[in-house]
Amino acid sequence: MRFPSLTLAAAGAALLAPAALPAPATAVPATAVPPHERLVARGEGAVTAADLLARAGTCTEISEGRYRTDAGDPATVPVCGTPDAVFWKADMDIDCDGRPTTHCNSSTDPMFGAATAFQQSDGRYLNAETLPYIVVPAPSSRWDYRAHGVRGGSVAAVVYGDRVQYAVVGDTGPSDIIGEASYAAATGLGINPDPLAGGVPSDVTYIVFRDSRISPIEDHAAAVTEGERLARLFVMNN
Repeated sequence: MRFPSLTLAAAGAALLAPAALPAPATAVPATAVPPHERLVARGEGAVTAADLLARAGTCTEISEGRYRTDAGDPATVPVCGTPDAVFWKADMDIDCDGRPTTHCNSSTDPMFGAATAFQQSDGRYLNAETLPYIVVPAPSSRWDYRAHGVRGGSVAAVVYGDRVQYAVVGDTGPSDIIGEASYAAATGLGINPDPLAGGVPSDVTYIVFRDSRISPIEDHAAAVTEGERLARLFVMNN
C-alpha cells in the first residue's frame, strides 16, 4: 500500500452525478430507452462508460462517513452501493507498489513499497506495471469492504471520460483515503501513470462488483471477460 501523493489537486465533487447517454439513432430520448434495449441494439457486452455512469448516477451511501482523496483534504467522498456493486467517484493516484519493474521501483517512486495486500498465484506480489488493479481503503469503522462482498481479486470497472478499464482489487491503502489504481490501470484509461506526476484530480468512477473474484488474480483476460458480463448485468438491473 502507499499513501497518495500530496502534489495532486483536490478531488472534484464527491457525489456521483448521472452522465448523459449518447442520443440513439431515433428521435426517442435516451432516458426513454431501457438499458437492456440499448445493449441489445449494440450487441451483447457492449457496455459503455455512459451506460455505467448512468447506472451509478444515484448514490445510496453505505459508508459510515466519507473519505479524503489526499491527506489533508476534506472528507467528501462516500462509498455508494446497489445490491450488485459498490462504487465511488474520486481522483486517481498511481499505485506502483508490488514487484519492482522498469517504471515502478524505489527510484521512480520514493514511496514505493515492494508488497501489495494481495498476492498472485505463485506467491509473488502483484506487478503494478502490467496488471490493472485498484486500491480499496483498509477496513475501518467508516467502511469495511469485506462486509460488502469485496475481497482481493474482486472485479472492478474503472471509468474515466469515455473509457472503461476492467481491473481487480489488488491492494489496500490508508483507512481514510480513497481513489487509487495501478500504473497499468491508469495507462489503460489514458491517464498519465507516472507515480510522481501522474494521475488525475477528479472524475474517476470505481465500480466493484460484489461477490466476484478472479482466480488467479493476475489473469487479466479473465477479469475483462467477467467484468464485461457483470457490467452488463449491473446496467440492466436498473
